[in-house]
Amino acid sequence: MKIAVAGGTGTAGHHVVTTARARGHEVVVLTRSTGIDLTTGAGLAKALAGVDVVVDAASVQTQSARASREFFGSITTNLLTAEKDAGVAHHIALSIVGSDLAPFGYYAGKALQEQRVEAGPIPWTILRATQFHEFARQIFGQFKVGPIALVPKMFSQPVAAREVGERLVDLAERAPSGHAPELAGPEVLRMSDMVRAYASAAGTPARILELPLPGGFGKALRDGTVTARAGAELGVQTYAQWVEQVRRARS
Repeated sequence: MKIAVAGGTGTAGHHVVTTARARGHEVVVLTRSTGIDLTTGAGLAKALAGVDVVVDAASVQTQSARASREFFGSITTNLLTAEKDAGVAHHIALSIVGSDLAPFGYYAGKALQEQRVEAGPIPWTILRATQFHEFARQIFGQFKVGPIALVPKMFSQPVAAREVGERLVDLAERAPSGHAPELAGPEVLRMSDMVRAYASAAGTPARILELPLPGGFGKALRDGTVTARAGAELGVQTYAQWVEQVRRARS
């Protein structure tokens, strides 16, 4: 099978690429580094020739609802248009648990992405996953004031990016199925505890200041909206196991 992976060098995407190749599939990586501009569609027509399945694991670093919608709206439209022209039989999108219930900030773009996939011309599958273990590292790196790390008050159910990548390849090997069961980690944790554990393992301990975010998005982070719902499938690797990998890599 020939599988194209949008965002194939990203946190989840590179696991899709590695897993698909290990299973004997031909893989096309759709990123700027391979000459593809997903936001404009440049290079997609040639890259999708002969492709059976497209897995969209692309992402953007923003908390702006407008920027997120512009990014995911444009790349989804460009992918679906090029896939129709190329005769691609299956489009798979990686989304986020809670994006349908809390379409704010970054999640606004994921909600739009789902809408366009559902209304598009290509048979589809959408996998909603919870935040990756790496999300704590991103928060720790982005919101620091001197020795203090600012952390949103929230609960997360972190899942291993590798397990998400493997699940996306599983779905690529099957027929389109609409909304697949959500995928979440095996435990619900407080984000402040996650960031504190990561910082210690990385050798950069810091004071943690937990802040409640305002509005609907802040409420969704606090009330469990972004954690798994009934019927979700749970991954295996715990956050503590991932943190231990970070610690070993540093030593």
